[in-house]
Amino acid sequence: MTLSWKLVIDSMNAPVLEDFWAAALGYEVEDPSELIGQLLAAGRIGEEAIAEHQGRKTFRGYAAVRHPDDPFDEAGGIGRGRRLLFQDVPEVKAGKNRLHIDIHGEPGGLGQLVARLVDLGATRVREEDRGPAGHWWVMRDPEGNEFCAV
Repeated sequence: MTLSWKLVIDSMNAPVLEDFWAAALGYEVEDPSELIGQLLAAGRIGEEAIAEHQGRKTFRGYAAVRHPDDPFDEAGGIGRGRRLLFQDVPEVKAGKNRLHIDIHGEPGGLGQLVARLVDLGATRVREEDRGPAGHWWVMRDPEGNEFCAV
C-alpha cells in the first residue's frame, strides 16, 4: 500500500517561504479562506488563530503550496498530492539541511533558472561540477534553507 505525504519545512515566516516556493516551482498557493470561515462561524477557532496574507485569510504560522495538476480539497483548499507545508517554529535554523529540494530546469537553461531564482530572493552558495554526475548550483531560499538548481 502506498501512502500520501507532504514535505513540512520549519520556518520563521511561513508566508514568505510560501511566496518564494510557489514562484520557484510554479506551484499554487493553498487558500484555506473558506475553511477558516467555516471554522470561525462554528466557533472551532478564534481570531487569534488566523492571519492575513496577500488579501486572504490564513492559519497563523502556517502556509502551503501544491502542484497545480494534483487533486485538492476544494472546500478547504488543501492539496492531496505534491505539496510543501511551511510551519513557523521558535528556533532558528542551526545547521545544514539533511533533506533538500532539487529544482530541475530545462536542458541548457541552468543560468536562466539560477537568475530567476535569485530574482525571487534566493542566494547562490556555490557552483558544483561533478563530472558525469552533472553541474548545478547550491542555493539558499529566503530563510537560508539549502536547495539545488540543476
